[in-house]
Order: sequence, then C-alpha cells, then structure tokens
Amino acid sequence: MKISDIDKSKVTPMMKQYLEIKENNPDIILFFRLGDFYEMFFEDAILCSRELEITLTGKSAGLEERIPMCGVPFHSVSPYINKLVQKGYKVGICEQTSDPKESKGIVERGITQIITKGTIANPEDLDERINNYLGAALDTKDGFLLTWADISTGDIYITQTNHDFLSLATEIINLGLKEIILKENNEPNLIKTLKENFNILVNYFENTEEPNEYNELLKNLNDVRQKQAVSLLLNYITDTQKRTLNHFKNIIFQDKKNHIHMDPHTKRNLELTETIRNKERTYSLLWLLDKTKTAMGSRLLKRWIENPSTDKKELNLRYDTINTLSNEFILKEELRNLLDSVYDLERLSGKIAYGNANARDMLQLLNSITTFPEIKKILKQINFDSEFSTLDDLKNLLQNSIFENPPYSLREGYLIKDGYNQELDELKSLRKGGKEFIAKLEKEEKEKTNIPKLKVGFNKVFGYFIEVPKGNIKDVKEEFGYIRKQTLANCERYITQGLKEKEDLILSAEEKIINLEYNLFNEIKEETSKYIKEIQKAVNIISKIDVIAGFTILSEKNNYVRPEIIETNEIEIKNGRHPVVEQVVEDEFVENDIIMDKDTNILLITGPNMSGKSTYMRQIANIIIMAQIGSFVPAESAKLPIFDKIFTRIGASDDLVSGESTFMVEMKEAGEALQNATKDSLILFDELGRGTATYDGMSLAQSIIEYIHEKIKCKTFFATHYHELTSLDETLKNLKNVHVSALEENGQITFLHKIKEGPVDKSYGIHVAELAKLPETVIKRAKTILTTYENKEHNQQNISQLEMIFDTPKETSKLKEKIDKIEANNLTPIDALNLIYELKEEAKNE
Repeated sequence: MKISDIDKSKVTPMMKQYLEIKENNPDIILFFRLGDFYEMFFEDAILCSRELEITLTGKSAGLEERIPMCGVPFHSVSPYINKLVQKGYKVGICEQTSDPKESKGIVERGITQIITKGTIANPEDLDERINNYLGAALDTKDGFLLTWADISTGDIYITQTNHDFLSLATEIINLGLKEIILKENNEPNLIKTLKENFNILVNYFENTEEPNEYNELLKNLNDVRQKQAVSLLLNYITDTQKRTLNHFKNIIFQDKKNHIHMDPHTKRNLELTETIRNKERTYSLLWLLDKTKTAMGSRLLKRWIENPSTDKKELNLRYDTINTLSNEFILKEELRNLLDSVYDLERLSGKIAYGNANARDMLQLLNSITTFPEIKKILKQINFDSEFSTLDDLKNLLQNSIFENPPYSLREGYLIKDGYNQELDELKSLRKGGKEFIAKLEKEEKEKTNIPKLKVGFNKVFGYFIEVPKGNIKDVKEEFGYIRKQTLANCERYITQGLKEKEDLILSAEEKIINLEYNLFNEIKEETSKYIKEIQKAVNIISKIDVIAGFTILSEKNNYVRPEIIETNEIEIKNGRHPVVEQVVEDEFVENDIIMDKDTNILLITGPNMSGKSTYMRQIANIIIMAQIGSFVPAESAKLPIFDKIFTRIGASDDLVSGESTFMVEMKEAGEALQNATKDSLILFDELGRGTATYDGMSLAQSIIEYIHEKIKCKTFFATHYHELTSLDETLKNLKNVHVSALEENGQITFLHKIKEGPVDKSYGIHVAELAKLPETVIKRAKTILTTYENKEHNQQNISQLEMIFDTPKETSKLKEKIDKIEANNLTPIDALNLIYELKEEAKNE
C-alpha cells in the first residue's frame, strides 16, 4: 500500500499528522516518534524493513486494511539511522514539539533534525580519529569556491579551485567529503562520478543569503562570493539541524601555497592513510605515526599527513619541540599521562552546542579541563604555546553541580549534587524524610495493632500501603482507620488518610526533584556553552602538542633524526629507510642513500622486479612528507628543500567503473604531473609506458623524461625496465643512472636491495619467474628465446625461425607407432617376451 493509494480523509488524526509532515518532506525517511518507538509507515516502512532487516507489520489507521509499518526502539535508534545514512538515505527525526499535559487533542509533532552522511553529529556514531566533512560548492564563473565543515567539531574551511569540474571533483575526493551541496544539477558526469565511484552523497540547496545568526562568523570574510559560499553551507546546516550552532571556529582559508599539493592518486599510491590492497589504516604511514593520546590529536595528525606544511619556520618550531621533549623526558611522560585523561573536547563542545550533552558528557568535560593547569605549566617549561585559559570558573561550576555518578538519561534525576541549589536540597530532604517516615510509621503501627508481621511499603503502581498477613486480618479494628486497597493471596493491603496525604507530599517531591534537576542541568549546559570558544582555543594547542609528543616517542623508539631544511634544490639523505616497511619486514631493512645535488634532477632507476625500486621511490616521498609535517625522519642524516607538490605513478590498475584501461589511467596520472609540476615539485614514475606496445611505451617514456629534464626541472625518480633509456645520461646532463643491485650465483638470484650508481647490467625477469614457480618447461623455453634475442637481430624473421615447441608437432617415430598398435590383453607370456626383445632391437636403430 502506497500513500498515493489511500483516501486521506479517512485516516486517524495521528496518521493525518504523519501524512502532512511526510508530504512536505517526500525525500526523507521519517522516523515518527510514538511512545518508546520510532515508527515508519507506507513506502518508508517497506524500504526500512528491507534495508534494516527488521519485521514489516501493519497498523490500523482508520482505513479498511492495515497500513505497512515497522519500528525501532528510541533508546537504541542510532545504529539503524547510521545504517540508512551510510547507504545514502536522508533520515528525519520527528518528535513531539508540545507538552502533552498542555495539548488539547493530538500532541504536536515536527521534524527536529534531518540526518545525512555529512550531518552526523553524535560522537558515538563517528570514528573518533577521522573528521566527518560536509561540503558546499559555489560556481563563481571564474572558479569554484569550495567550503567544508565538520559539524561535530566546529571546523570550517574554504578554498578556491579551477573553473572545471575535474578540478572540483579532485578537490572533493581529496578532502574526503562525505556529502557535497550544489546549487543546481548542471553537471551529470560530476555527480555520477561522486555518487557511484566514491560513494559521496550529493544534495541540492539554493539559499546563499547571509544568515544573521552567523554574522560574527562571516565578518572575517571580505569577499562577497566567499560569504555566499559559506552561507550556502551554513543555511543547509540550519535547514537540516533545525537550530543555530555556536561552536563553529573561525573560518580558515585553505591556501594551497601553504601545503604540499597531492592528488588522490598520489595519496593512495603512497599509502598515507590507508593501504592500497585492503584500504585499511593498518600499515599506512598514519598507522605508524599515530602515537597520539587524544582523539583531537589523531584527527589533526591525519590532516597534517594529507596536507604537509611548506612553512619552514613552523616546521623548525616542531623540530625544536621534539628536541626539547627528548631532553626533558620526565616532563614528556608527565605530559602524555595528562593527555591520557583528556576526552574528545572538540566533539563534546559540539554536543553542548547541539544541546544534547548529558551529565556524563559534562563529567568528561570536567575531567578534561581539570588537567589544564598542569598541562599549561609543562608547556611553559618547554617554551611551547600555552596561551589558553585553564577555565577555573567552568571547572568550579561543574565540580559543584554535577552528580558524581549520573544516569545516561536526563529524566531520572540524580544529576545535581547536594548543596548546589537550596530548593532542590529541601525537596531531597523531604524525599529522604519519606523513607524515615515509613520506618517510623511501621514501628508505630505494629505497636498500635499488636501485629508483629505488619509492614509499611511502597510500589509505583499502588503507592504507599500497610500490609497485614492473612492470619492477622481479624485483628484489624475499625478505629485504626484502615481502608482496604488491595487483596493478595497471603495478605491484605490498606491505606489510611494520613498515609495518603504523606504519599501525595512525597511523590510530588520526587516529580519536582526530577523536573528541577532537569531545568538546573539545562541552565548549566547553557552556561557551559559560553566557554566553547575558550575550550576550542585550548584544544588547538593541546592537539598540536599531542601530535608532536607522539613524534618524539616515535623518533626515540625508531632512531629518527632531525631533518635539515635547506634553501638549495638538493637532496642528501644518508642511510635512509622506509618508515613503514622497516617495521613490518622480518629481515633487517637495507638502508640506502638518496643523493641528488643541484646538477641532478632525474634519477633513472633500473633493476629486477621485486628488488626494491618501488620501495626506494616511496621511501623518499615518505621521508619528505614526514619532514614537512614536522616529524624527525628515518635516516642517519637528511638535508631537504621544501617541496610544493608531489606526483606519483606507482603500480597498475584499471579504472573499471569509468571504463578506463591501465594505460589510460597511467597516462592521465602522468599528464597531471607534467601539467602541474613546478621546479620545486617531486615526481615519482614507476614503469611508465609499460601498458602499451614496447616501442610505443619506450618512446613515451623517453619523451616524458626529456620534457621533465628540459621544461620542469624538478626532482624526479623514474624506474624502468627499458634498458635502452639508460643511454640518456649521455645527452641529458641532469639525469643520473642508478640501479638496485642483485647477486647471481649458480643460476640463483639474490636481491641485495642496495642502490648503486650506473645502470643495471642485465635483466632478471626469468629468475623472478622461477621464484614465482612457473613450470620448468616455460622457464627453459624463455631462456632459449632470450639467448636468441641477445645474439640475433630482434625482428619477426628471427622469432619465426625459433622452434615453437608448444605448437609444432614432431614427427611420430615408427617405434611409437608399433607400441601404439600392441593389444596387451591378447599377448601370451611368451609373446610378450619376444615382443620386448624386438622393440629393444628397433630402439637401438632409431
């Protein structure tokens, strides 16, 4: 049954209310709150029962037949919502918006929040180590302004991209946005790519008017177009979240000149935040470097790795801090112990701004800021930025107000400490007096009635009562004033007028306590929200020192050194190591120098497969990235310039979704580098050109090398199996040959993984094939063909002269023909002996 099929005039008032809300939000799955459940109806119910694997039932709604319905408990709704959101659906939370006690007729309801991929704000539903970004793109005719924010942390950024959809898509993917807002659907290919290839939710929204609620946030932007771009994002957030948020930090303009530019291919090829094979954090550079103690620090480290700095002054400050912490090892340990007690203050601030923080969240906030004075003291001692408030007033407020062990719910009481509010203390005293009253009354009634097993009790259904065993009912006299209330199998329960009055007084106190505590707690939250900006300022400093302290631990453990940033365009790394590979290989990692003076821009790397060419290339990129996020590096010594961009083409893969072959992907990635690299960039090309015919590939490879040498003049690592290219060092003065050495003994190859000068003397492809356990026949045949190639002209005539043992049948021998004709079952023993003798004689003659 669909909504469009029903007669809406016949439905119940509650269903009519649902239909009105649903018709105004047709693209949203409506979670309609009824009691302890969120319920879905009609098409939403059918969809949710399928996607969430929950039972589809029916509900009477005033029609002849029951309508489709399914539901989930309100107290455990998050997993269900997340499952839908991750599949690209939008979920609307529909709650009561009026007090049932004050409502005449049906309670008013409305959508209180719309949840999408980019607007998830509850920390429990997010990975604490990763930002959850929502973005908006505005076409300014000469480019795109891209704004993005994490509404769970309050981070908000803006940048400019080129005026083409490929640049915009690249930036969206590079930033890891979960959802993007566009003003109009005017580029179907872009939208299809984002949705289908990268699982990014695309929504449309038009309001770019400056929201008055965010005037303070927007005043730092001078450009009208930038204000429109940010307003598009903020208006969408307000429209979906149904509230104004006061925890957004100052808008940061992301200037690409301040960071190393790396496209998504480069980040993937270098396995910066996840591995290529499993797409997991484990064994990525981020996995290795993340020794942070706080969730904020972990997220900051990921941003640093994805956007390494080009600010030499800032990098040297980070190096200095690592040196200081290494020397002040006691302070370093004290600092890290303190950081262990700091909760995710960014997302706690977001919960407070949303208004959905509970008492346990406030205790986490209290525990965190309690560490601030000691953290600030240590930062002063190591000369690190300590310009943040210790929030003493907020700490005192929370210490004096929040109960030590509060429940998760805000409607159960036990939120506020004794002594915080006089009225609350009086009500609590009355509630406590009720317990004393029961004990006193029970003693008095036993004495008055002379019934020793008489009890005075309480339950939520019947309130206070006097309980008399069946055997003593005859002893209940009229002058006692007992009024029968309930009959049980073994006793009778009574009430008296005085007990009833006391019950009303105590129960009203309990209800008043819960309501008063709830109101007081909301006042405390409101007061706490005034400190959000100060909390965020402290978070910025604490997150930064957390990351750098983690670098210090890693440097000490793995014997890293401080890199020296130089002004000249030279690379001098002595005994460098790949930071991740050295941690996971079973054998000892082979160290290698990486030396490129001002007269060497291109290293042409040759060597057998599996010898370590790709590791060597990734090694230099990892060392550069580590240096430009402020970390020490895995080497004996390192002198490096500041790089502005890194481009890679490493590994081979088809882009099956867009129908592009390995070679097309290879050429696109190479084109990206050649069009955008500068003299201060780094290019890593591994086996470029191998995706096409030999001479085509070799020609393209040489042409690309020459272009880089003559036009771009940046530091380039070019690994190849085209030995013919090694002669380029005779004509290209800034190109140098190096090779990965291997040792061949008795036909067996040993990879030494050591980089040496000059080109490799031979290829070892057949040896690698042997290691891969190809059939022995194939290996022998390959060696025969290789010998022919090495001794004759490489043309089709020579190839055709080779005997093709796999395809050409040999002449069948007469001996074999005779054996094939033998019918063994018909031979007598003497015949068999004679036949063997004949065959033996014929074999001698063949």
